[in-house]
Amino acid sequence: MTRTHSIAGAHSLKSFLVRRVVQIRCGADRYPVLIGTGLLDRFGTHVRKNLPREMCVIISDRNVALLFANRVKNSLSSAGFHPTLITIPAGEKSKTLKQAGAICDWMIAAGLDRLSFVVGLGGGMIGDISGFVAAIYHRGIPHIQIPTTLLAMVDSSIGGKTGVDTRDGKNLIGAFHQPSLVIDDVDVLKTLPRRQFNQGFAEIIKHAVIADAKMFQILQTWKVGAAPALQRLIKRNIQIKSRIVGRDERDKTGERALLNFGHTVGHAIERAGNYRKFLHGEAVSLGIVAACAISVKRAGLRPDQRAAIVDLLERFGLPTRLPPNFPRKKIFDAIRFDKKFEGGKVRFVVTPRIGTARITNDVTLNDIREAVKQL
Repeated sequence: MTRTHSIAGAHSLKSFLVRRVVQIRCGADRYPVLIGTGLLDRFGTHVRKNLPREMCVIISDRNVALLFANRVKNSLSSAGFHPTLITIPAGEKSKTLKQAGAICDWMIAAGLDRLSFVVGLGGGMIGDISGFVAAIYHRGIPHIQIPTTLLAMVDSSIGGKTGVDTRDGKNLIGAFHQPSLVIDDVDVLKTLPRRQFNQGFAEIIKHAVIADAKMFQILQTWKVGAAPALQRLIKRNIQIKSRIVGRDERDKTGERALLNFGHTVGHAIERAGNYRKFLHGEAVSLGIVAACAISVKRAGLRPDQRAAIVDLLERFGLPTRLPPNFPRKKIFDAIRFDKKFEGGKVRFVVTPRIGTARITNDVTLNDIREAVKQL
């Protein structure tokens, strides 16, 4: 892996709260998110305060495990825990029901029982599959997340959605299972290649578009700076997502669906590219562009605001156009399997202006087809 400097923000971010703990409330569940530096080496101490258990498993991919697994294991052991490490191949292709079953078999063989807990050490893929394993093992054991990408810190580690992919789509098999603790050690982001780091800004920009016009303005002048500003930005995004999730934990009222802005087309692009052409955040970026085109038509988004959103995505090195030879027909085929289709109609998220969003059933497949053709 190549190294890059962490990206941080402008002085105007000082207006945000700078305390590095966010308390998440989802239904009956309460759990802290700790944001800071040097947290991996104190991980065991933080876990001991939250989970008085002994046996645990660390689930990671082989790339991340090489970098961080020993530190996490040593910290857990020093705090009196008995950790077992399970590694799986990196990449979305590992997020399958078969792989989840194999992990459960390994856990059984290692002697983990219903009083054990799971630690997910990695990006969004690891968070999804480790959370799913925690949800089904002995009908549910605690799950701790250590996200190692910016995207996972600001998005997938929050809210309790877990799952695995099938041949026909992403996360079609899954469960709601809130973590007991989330540890965001921003030091780990120094190991990310620039492309991996930048993809996290697709979700950050999404949050700004649907819920925070002020953050959108801040991102327009974002510059390289000190780590504390990055911590504040991560915290702000966690607050946005947790507030939305807290009002609709199990995606029943439609409030949580706002977080799917850009994801209907984005997930279809991922699948059409066989999960290899684009990173998740890159596909979401393209999905946001398509959603903005539809928002101009169906929600009254001003063309200049659409242009500002596209410009901001490009500012962080995110794609806003598909390659000419990309198999667009496969995108339309994949959209039919999206979870947001209900009764043959798609619940589509549109933005009438930067800083707000809503759900509509007025978007047609032809609208989506036209937007994809423009990519």
